[in-house]
Amino acid sequence: MHNAENDKTAYVQSVEAAVTTAVQSAEAKNSGAGAVDQAKTAVPVTVQLVVISGRSGSGKTVALRALEDLGYYCIDNLPVMFLRELTDIAPDRYPKLAVSIDIRNIPEEEGYIGELLNHIKHDERIHTTVIFCDADDQVLIKRYSETRRLHPLSKNHLSLNEAIVLERTKLSSISGYADLRIDTSELSVHELSQEVVTAITGRPEKRLVMVFESFGFKNGIAKDADFVFDARFLPNPYWDKPLRSYTGLDEPVKEFFSRHSTVDTYINQIDELLMYWLRDIESSNRSYLTVSIGCTGGCHRSVYIAQSLADRYNGRGFYVQVRHRSLNINARLEHAAPSH
Repeated sequence: MHNAENDKTAYVQSVEAAVTTAVQSAEAKNSGAGAVDQAKTAVPVTVQLVVISGRSGSGKTVALRALEDLGYYCIDNLPVMFLRELTDIAPDRYPKLAVSIDIRNIPEEEGYIGELLNHIKHDERIHTTVIFCDADDQVLIKRYSETRRLHPLSKNHLSLNEAIVLERTKLSSISGYADLRIDTSELSVHELSQEVVTAITGRPEKRLVMVFESFGFKNGIAKDADFVFDARFLPNPYWDKPLRSYTGLDEPVKEFFSRHSTVDTYINQIDELLMYWLRDIESSNRSYLTVSIGCTGGCHRSVYIAQSLADRYNGRGFYVQVRHRSLNINARLEHAAPSH
């Protein structure tokens, strides 16, 4: 019994020491941000907490650096067991805090991650955003081949491909709680950084962000989508040679679609479906809803429909972001009305 008490005391002390070390490391790394007032206040301070996770090689470090540039105290590879202790002290010290969690720090205990994230997300002092980065298996394999780094799970005598597949399974407990999933397969370092910055700085508190994106099926289906709509059955301006070099954002292509009532009918039906379920989606405390429209190449039909829907919801006062993957366009619309 005495030994058990000693073990418990030693464990608590080790937790406190680890958290202190992580905090001091963050302070040293962010020393240019100015002194932190550590005095406790009577009114709890709201903390902006960003938890970044994802498969190895998907861009977590890039995302964390983008947050560091925004003035966040950043702690890389924080053991999950210390996250609760860190958030307990954060309201008095760190109004903006970001941590990354990778496969090496995930407890084996089933349900632990879900319980922890639920606890933090229900803490009124803390506004939590969970970002999950991922990429296609082949892209991750290519990135590892180029850097010649060892995958964290390779020590289990697994091939690189087996380690990448296993990691997806092990991280499913976190990905299910993600407010934002970012598929980095086709993103440059700069584009990923910009997407993180846009997501964090551009979203009003407790408001759903409507993300409309176009993509080409020939490049693979959008991995971060909540809804996927196929536009390949609609009339294709690509086969009209004078229109081939234009995109769905250009007037000649818009005029082409205006002559085909099926296109407008399809847009209206997607709109009706989204509006019908939107209240339930918002009530589930989601931060983002990503609606992806795909056509063959991702330049005409999908672009036109995604932009048309984005303009509609922007006009209704929703906060809207639009991405045209095949055109490498990532934009944020300024909503016309203060509320919806």
